[in-house]
Amino acid sequence: MADENQMDQGSAVPPQVGEKAKRGVTHARKSAEDLRSAAGTMANEYLGRAEEVWDGALDRVRTFQDDSKQYVRENPTKAVFTALGVGFVLGLIFRR
Repeated sequence: MADENQMDQGSAVPPQVGEKAKRGVTHARKSAEDLRSAAGTMANEYLGRAEEVWDGALDRVRTFQDDSKQYVRENPTKAVFTALGVGFVLGLIFRR
């Protein structure tokens, strides 16, 4: 008999539940938007830091390259013998 009373009342959801569900959805959307915004901000910060590191690395490589060229111009004999020595050692290492 209790089952019949429940069936007579219908399966309508009380209005409070619907309102709570809407507030929950609104809260979830706001939280998702906040998370997306925070993630975007962090991504931009990391991108900026990565660009700084990349630029610094390029500057160091260019400086090393310029210094190497200058050294070879000032000491051509040492540079040739150093290159021969390094090539010989690498040849021994890779032959095995």
